This record gives sequence, C-alpha cells and structure tokens, in this order.
Amino acid sequence: MSADHPPQLRGRRDVVVSLSVVALLTTCVIAGYFFLNDASLRPNSAPRLLPPSFEHPFGTDHLGRDLFTRVVKGLALSLGIGVLTAAISTVISAVLGIGAALLGKRVDGFISWLIDLSIGIPHLIFMILLAFTVGGGIPGIVLGIAFTHWMSLALLVRADVKQIRSSEFILVSRGLGRSVLFIAWKHVLPLVLPQLLVGFVLMFPHVILHEAALTFLGFGFSPQTPAVGILLSEGMPHISSGMWWLAVFPGIALLLLVLSFARLGDRVRTVLDPATANG
Repeated sequence: MSADHPPQLRGRRDVVVSLSVVALLTTCVIAGYFFLNDASLRPNSAPRLLPPSFEHPFGTDHLGRDLFTRVVKGLALSLGIGVLTAAISTVISAVLGIGAALLGKRVDGFISWLIDLSIGIPHLIFMILLAFTVGGGIPGIVLGIAFTHWMSLALLVRADVKQIRSSEFILVSRGLGRSVLFIAWKHVLPLVLPQLLVGFVLMFPHVILHEAALTFLGFGFSPQTPAVGILLSEGMPHISSGMWWLAVFPGIALLLLVLSFARLGDRVRTVLDPATANG
C-alpha cells in the first residue's frame, strides 16, 4: 500500500505547483486590468517606438501607447474569452455525449455522424466562417471557437456513459420510471464530472491560442482593441527594423499563459484520470 502513495502525492504536488503558477499569473493579469491606466491605451503625444525602459517595461508602440498595459489588457481579454468559450464547449460536449449514450441508437447515430462531420472540417476555416457569420467581436470569436472544440470531449463522455448505463442503480432508476433527464442529472453527470473538468482545463489553452490566431488574422476585434493577436500582427512587421519588443513581449506573454494552463491540465488529468494519462 505505501508504495502506491509517492506517485499520487507527487501528482497532487504537481497540481498544487501548477495551480499556484496559474493563480499567480491570473491574479497579476486581473489586477493589472483594473489598476493600470486606460489612458495609455489611446494614441498620445508620448515618444513612439521607445525600447523597454523603467517607465515603459515593454516599450511603446507606433502610436506611443504603453505596450505593457496593452499586453496585460490583452491577456485579461484572452482569459475571459477562454473561460466563457471553454465552458460553452464543455456544456455542449456533456449534453451531446450523455444524450448519445442514453437516448437510443437513432440519436446516438445522428450525434456520431455530427461529430464525424465536425471533425472532418478544418477548424480554422470553420472558426473563421462562424466568426464572420455572427459578425465578429466577442460573440463571433466565442461561438466560432466553442462550436469547433466540443467533439473530442463529447466522444470521451459518450464512451464513459456507455460503460455505466447498465449499472444496477441506473437500471433500478429506469425501473422506477425515472426520466432520462432525471437519470442524466442525478446519476450520470456526477460520474462524468471529473472527465468534464479535465476536458475544460485542457481545452482552455487551445481556446486562447485560437483566439490569438483569429485576431492575428484580423477577425473579431477592431485594431484599437488590445488583443494579443492584434499586438502580434502589429509588431511582426517591425522586427526587421530592430524593434523586437513589439512582437517578442506579447508572444512571450501568450506562450507563458498557454503553457501554464496546459501544464495544469496535464497534472489535473494525471490525478483525476491516471489511466487516460498513462495511455
């Protein structure tokens, strides 16, 4: 028995460390979002294209705006979009995955066909089409990403529910005349909740990356919005002129945010679902 504890303790310790890094980073971003001066986001008469300094840690851009403030505001925007989008996608996965396993062969066949069809469409093209159809902005980005990231988790939930739908407590509940909705809510959802939590955390960094990709390509926000993708698209042309900070600092900030949440997702999966993590 004692030989089994060290790996479990190590896994929990890794989760605590990863969660601490994510919490620290998130706290700094949220605090900066509320306390940094918004005036520095507007074009002003300050010197333009200044390199990093004590007054401007990340330098200034081509309109004299403080790049540090813009990066922090952009990361806060990415966090908000990431939480909302991953939550919507997780709910879609839960509803369709549980429904496919509990509502009979016809529903299962239709949802399986829908999953195969959605997987076969290139995500980036689908996201761009949805974002363009909705009209851009936060709704376009959120729906465009949410509707292209639910399939893998839905397949996992469907497989889990198919394994437990013949359990005695579910058969007894059916025998008592309980509805499918009651069984799904009271019996099935609590059992697949760890899988949904892992899926949500693992989905989060992918959402942030795709949000940055869409804004980098010019879909979603106006150029004045301090989104990380917009900062990267504005900064890339200046690298050849030696103004490296315009793209390097937003890129490093995005990379740190994505890697932190990806690491946390891996650690959470290892603790909650070691069989999947080892497989």
